[in-house]
Amino acid sequence: MKLGTVLAIVGGIIMVLGIVFHFQGQSVIGPESSFMYSNPDWVTYGIQIMIIGIIIMISGMVVQVIKRN
Repeated sequence: MKLGTVLAIVGGIIMVLGIVFHFQGQSVIGPESSFMYSNPDWVTYGIQIMIIGIIIMISGMVVQVIKRN
């Protein structure tokens, strides 16, 4: 598999995990026994993780475009 594709897939997975962590921190999803559930710190962590995932995913897309040219 090409590097750009791998980066885009990994970035997408990290982005989705950040969204899940964000919603767990807001008490929207997840078990109530989780340490992340209803924890305001994880709302912020989830947003940060999601942004990192987006950056990695965009980097993978840029690598794919550059390698095509």
